[in-house]
Amino acid sequence: MKYVTESDAETVRAGENFAGILESHSVILMYGEMGAGKTHFVKGIARGLGIDTVVTSPTFAIVNEYHNSEKQSDLYHFDLFRLRNEDDLYAVGFYDYIDCGVIAVEWAENVPELEGEFSTFYKVAFTKTGEHTREIEIHEITRT
Repeated sequence: MKYVTESDAETVRAGENFAGILESHSVILMYGEMGAGKTHFVKGIARGLGIDTVVTSPTFAIVNEYHNSEKQSDLYHFDLFRLRNEDDLYAVGFYDYIDCGVIAVEWAENVPELEGEFSTFYKVAFTKTGEHTREIEIHEITRT
């Protein structure tokens, strides 16, 4: 699946559209440079999951939790920008969130071993192709 967006609003809409295929325990690992649209995409995911609260980057908090009063699914939004390895993931309690809801992870490239933790996940690559233009490429990865 691939989206090309030309504004932050379009990136949010792409995330909202993508949320339609997510299940309650989906894992989304996001890759891309700073300013590529990862947080805007998560804003759309939250909207698509029926979460109507302000979504912000969890850069300093490491994780922001968004709960859905309708219980479609809760969203756990991680930012691994300041983490470097699996020990850091354990230290921040990342693994306590597994199977609690949808997990969206920004800067997954900072902890490469993270991909090996899940049998199924979505790998989402963000590429800046212009000042406001982004390509968002999504692959569902399933390991047996």
